[in-house]
Amino acid sequence: MNALEWRATAALSLLQALRMLGMFMILPVFALYAEHLPQAATPMQVGLAIGLYGLVQACLQIPLGMWSDRIGRKPVIVLGLVIFSAGSFIAGHAEEIHWILLGRAVQGAGAISGAVSALLSDVTRPQVRTQAMAVMGAGMGLAFVIALILGPIVSGLINVDGIFDLTGVLALLAVPAVLFLVPDVPVMKTQREGLMKTLLDGQLLRLDGGVFMLHATMTMLFIAAPQALVDTLHLPSAQHWQVYLPVLLLSLLPVFPLIRRIEARGAVKRAFLGAIGLLALALLTASELHGNAIGLWLALFLFFAGFNYLEGTLPSLISRRAPPEHKGAALGVYASSQFLGGFIGGTLGGFASGHWGVGGTFAVAACLPLIWFTFAVTLQPPPSLRHLQSSSGH
Repeated sequence: MNALEWRATAALSLLQALRMLGMFMILPVFALYAEHLPQAATPMQVGLAIGLYGLVQACLQIPLGMWSDRIGRKPVIVLGLVIFSAGSFIAGHAEEIHWILLGRAVQGAGAISGAVSALLSDVTRPQVRTQAMAVMGAGMGLAFVIALILGPIVSGLINVDGIFDLTGVLALLAVPAVLFLVPDVPVMKTQREGLMKTLLDGQLLRLDGGVFMLHATMTMLFIAAPQALVDTLHLPSAQHWQVYLPVLLLSLLPVFPLIRRIEARGAVKRAFLGAIGLLALALLTASELHGNAIGLWLALFLFFAGFNYLEGTLPSLISRRAPPEHKGAALGVYASSQFLGGFIGGTLGGFASGHWGVGGTFAVAACLPLIWFTFAVTLQPPPSLRHLQSSSGH
């Protein structure tokens, strides 16, 4: 990537990380907080408060992505950050669960993941786009791990309502990064006829189904892995970051060199299918060896290596396939599929955990990449890097 692409990638990655850091910090401490409200929340209300954000996100990613095609990415992203921040402040100043539910719903209404991915694809060349998307995905992963560490600590200092307020402040701090660090992109004229063709494109739907499976699988992993870490490594939940952080960092090391080599050789489809197979292998390994410390570490490393590659490749492939004037809509469908995958994965993982325990949950999760593989094999490979460079005049 050139300097301009690195600057834009860093700014948008920072935006996503800042926006989600506070969201992730809430997860390990919210249930206990909700039990000690003046009127204690029920378990159903706690679950709804955690899941409502993702449900509203899934509903609004597509219309906001389409809107970003019409009026531009930056106005939609800035408005989304302001709405997200307002929801954070509502939840932060709430003293009973119904106002927290409202705040979580308003947070979800700032559904800008599709618009952010579309903007990143607008300001990066196709031959470096997968790398840029992987950087943004890695930033989100690091934000998650850091949040697991900071959540209980920050909660002890400023309480959970303070974390909600901090989340709102962090979202507002991301606004200048969008306005001043990311290049402006001209708005293209959209055509309604082409929109439906884009949304019903079979190749794009395969990629949307892929991210659905990817995030359903990841959610199931995080249902089974915490219990495995307690049972096998005897780590309390507050120390699980000691496993996640090194595994995540180590799994990132081979990803970026591999992306460049894969793109240069035009081997994206083979690597894509291989990464899906790696997810299945990792989860089957976890199913069989979750009671063995080395086996569990190996399974997590393999999973995150495959996940990190796919998390960068999927939106890059979407942006290459979709017409430029409908890229926001296409990535909005992608983002909705992502959030729905997390919702279904959580539901399926909870069912599997209750019926078949840790090993059974890993085994059921392994079925998802195998199902994904059946429709990924018909995916059309993107142009090779040499073709992209010659067509762009480089």
